[in-house]
Amino acid sequence: MTYLAHTAHAQLAALWLGCVAWTLTAVALGLIQWRVWQVSDRDVISSGVAWVGLWRACFNSHTLVTPGFRVMHCRYISLTEAFTPPEIVAGQILMLLSLLVGLCGNAGGVYALRNVYFGMEKNSPIRLSFFTAGALCLTAAGMSLIPLLWNLSSVVTNQTIKFPPEFKMPPAPESQHMGCGIGVGMIGTVLMIVSGIIFCTYRLPGSQPRIQPSVKQDVQLDGALTSSGGKDNLAFQSHEHF
Repeated sequence: MTYLAHTAHAQLAALWLGCVAWTLTAVALGLIQWRVWQVSDRDVISSGVAWVGLWRACFNSHTLVTPGFRVMHCRYISLTEAFTPPEIVAGQILMLLSLLVGLCGNAGGVYALRNVYFGMEKNSPIRLSFFTAGALCLTAAGMSLIPLLWNLSSVVTNQTIKFPPEFKMPPAPESQHMGCGIGVGMIGTVLMIVSGIIFCTYRLPGSQPRIQPSVKQDVQLDGALTSSGGKDNLAFQSHEHF
C-alpha cells in the first residue's frame, strides 16, 4: 500500500470547486432572470420590466396574476412550442445535460480521492480516474457555456421573441440586458473549468530507486574487517622468547 494523501491536496480543492460549480449551474437553470426586458406599456406589466428565463417568462402585474403568486404573472416556455427560440431550446437541453455530466465528474473525483486517501491496491487506476473526472467536468462546462454565450449574444443584439398572446408580452422590448441567471451560470462554468483542469493535471509521484550494496562489496567489506582484526602483535611475540 502506497501513501499518496499528500499528492492530492489540489484535487481535493478541485472537488470542492466542482461541487460549488454544479450548484451554481443548477441555480442558473431555475432562474427566470436570463434576459431582462424593459417595456413601455405598463397597463399589464406594472413595473415595466419582464424576465425571460429558460423555462418561464414572468413579470409583475397588478391586473393579471397567476394563481399561486401575489403580484406576478408567469407562463411556461415549452421545448416543443413553435415560438421558442433556438437559444432557449439549446439552454433547456444542454444545461440539463451539463448537470448530469457534471454530477458524474464530481462522483469520479470522489472515487479517485477515496483511492488516494484510503490507500490503493496494486495497479489501481488513480491517474486515469482523475483524468476521467476532469474530462467530464470540462465537458459539462462546455455544455453549459454554449447556451450561456448564445443567450448573451441575443441580449447584446436585442433579439426579440414572438410570444403568443396568452403570455401578455410585448412584440419587442425597448431594450434588454443580461440578467443574473446568465451571470450565475458563467461563474459556475468558470469554476467547473478550473476544477476539470486541476483534476487532469494530477501526477503520481516518481519512485526513487533504493541503493543496495552488492554481494561483492559485502564480501570485500567482510574480508577487510577480518584482515584488520587478525594481525599479530610483534612486541608480544618477542617477549615470549625470553
